[in-house]
Amino acid sequence: MQAIVIKKYGGPDNLAVVDIPEPEPMAGHIIVEVKAFGINRAEMYFREGVWGDVARVSGIECVGRVKSDPSGQMPVGQKVFGLMGGMGRTIDGSYAEYVSVPAANVVAIESELPWEELAAIPESYATAWTCLSRNLTLKTGQTILIRGATSALGQAAVNITRHLGATVLATTRKKDRFESLADLGAEPLLDDAELSPAIRDRWKGGIDAVLDIVGNSTILDSLAMTRADGKVCLVGFLGGGDPIPNFNPMTQMPSGVHLSFFASAFVFGSPDYPLTGIPFQDIVNRVGNGAYKAKPAEVFDFVQIADAHRFMESNKANGKIVVRGP
Repeated sequence: MQAIVIKKYGGPDNLAVVDIPEPEPMAGHIIVEVKAFGINRAEMYFREGVWGDVARVSGIECVGRVKSDPSGQMPVGQKVFGLMGGMGRTIDGSYAEYVSVPAANVVAIESELPWEELAAIPESYATAWTCLSRNLTLKTGQTILIRGATSALGQAAVNITRHLGATVLATTRKKDRFESLADLGAEPLLDDAELSPAIRDRWKGGIDAVLDIVGNSTILDSLAMTRADGKVCLVGFLGGGDPIPNFNPMTQMPSGVHLSFFASAFVFGSPDYPLTGIPFQDIVNRVGNGAYKAKPAEVFDFVQIADAHRFMESNKANGKIVVRGP
């Protein structure tokens, strides 16, 4: 089969399309024929070797059809999402014609949407829905700030939050992206890492919740804008992964504000975070009927994987980048 492998750690040109053996059926796994996949910053770090040795074939998510399920639970030809479960990290991932995915990390879907549009959904919407519904327990009528909202994850969170009936404040570092955030139903704000004074000026007691996708460089400011008994969820590191210098929770965390972290890569498919707990079919239906605006920002062919990674690194995507299967 055709697959994209990391020849050596480094830049996008180190991704090469080669022929490798197809995965063999094995107990507890499902072989998926990959029709398309979204690309993620995690895969950039895999490619660069930043996170140590990883699988030869990258890719943490895909959409496609079941080719083989030794358990017999999923019929051949079933449309599915596959995500996480060690793909791209400890086992070969979705940058391939076929991928073997742990059964707990495969979910059946029904949809007539094109493969490229379906591929913009799995990881971003699973993560956004989990953060909003579990970590933040967001409710109708509340006010949330989504920090890093033009990312694929951020846009998924805006869509889910608006559909829920909450007020959405959405940040970006680029004013030319205000219009796209407003089109999603959010109030766009320019993020200078020190938004809390302005937020506190408008909401005297603080806002209900913050979903922080930027990371350690903004998390203290996110805590400062949140009301007592409000919640902050740290879920990304768009601003880099450097630790907070001299962080002292006793003096830098406001009393009564709840801070949590969500690491989707390591928990989806586990007993605590089963994929069956995520309403994937509802999400797909809402994308299909336009309730969620979730079209991919850009679509590349399989042989253009290096170009897709370069585009991701340019930070010009303003949404999910998708690659067609071979």
